[in-house]
Amino acid sequence: MTPSKLLKRLRIDDPDGFRLAAFDPADTGGLDKDDAQAMLADDLKRLGELQQRLYTDGRWALLVVLQGMDAAGKDGVIEHVMTGLNPQGCNVHAFKAPSEEDLAHDFLWRAAVRVPERRRIGIFNRSHYEETLVVRVHPELLERQKIPPQLVGKNIWKERFQDIRKFERHLARNGVVVLKFFLHVEQRQRLLERLEEPAKRWKFSKNDIAERKLWDEYMKAYEDTLRGTSREPAPWYMVPADRKWFARLVVARAMIETLDSLDLHFPKVEGAALKELEQVRAALEAEGGAPADATKQTSKPKGR
Repeated sequence: MTPSKLLKRLRIDDPDGFRLAAFDPADTGGLDKDDAQAMLADDLKRLGELQQRLYTDGRWALLVVLQGMDAAGKDGVIEHVMTGLNPQGCNVHAFKAPSEEDLAHDFLWRAAVRVPERRRIGIFNRSHYEETLVVRVHPELLERQKIPPQLVGKNIWKERFQDIRKFERHLARNGVVVLKFFLHVEQRQRLLERLEEPAKRWKFSKNDIAERKLWDEYMKAYEDTLRGTSREPAPWYMVPADRKWFARLVVARAMIETLDSLDLHFPKVEGAALKELEQVRAALEAEGGAPADATKQTSKPKGR
């Protein structure tokens, strides 16, 4: 299966028919590791070129949203896929527990202020979707938001889905393209790997085990969220992430196809500006080069 066909299969275009259980987190679409890594190497070069076009074109921004449970590989995707990007045109923001300032605003505020400006690529490690996932699984977090009680009804999650869809549609209408990836992983094995590797043990905490016990509740929340928010112009990609190399290839290829579709161009230099550049070229060529033996023309000090 070609990467393009694979992307189409992983994109949730029929949210009403979406079922999380229908996706195998170990699926690789028939690709093997060596072929995928070779493709990824080429894709990273292409991604760097497209980032340069995005920056010089000046009309668009790209927002990449990475969601997944603990140990799903979000940090690894950022490290390996974004490695070919120019840091000057890229922002990464990890969404942790909300601050008091965050809680004093509406639930979309802290995401809105981190949306990348035109020319740039923004990456959200977790995102505004935590408000329909973690907050849903832990209702006590919703109480901390101090929303008037009469506004917190049984339809609050559907209302948040509506708010998010409108928010993302607003971004799209203003030139911010939103790419959303859910990294689906068999978490138990990934957590065991963290414990076995000394360099990764620092990522582990007792809270990981507490959250692990709520796995079924999280999967229900994810399925409902993906079904409720996978709409044009910002559908979700369901990414099988047991094989890290496969997840990274999917994210990179989706970014490339998206940027390619924007018809990005380098600015054209023409008219008076082009004539000015021709004058500059002529002036530089008229200067000539410094003598190749200029350093040899220095006289020796007398009396030595």
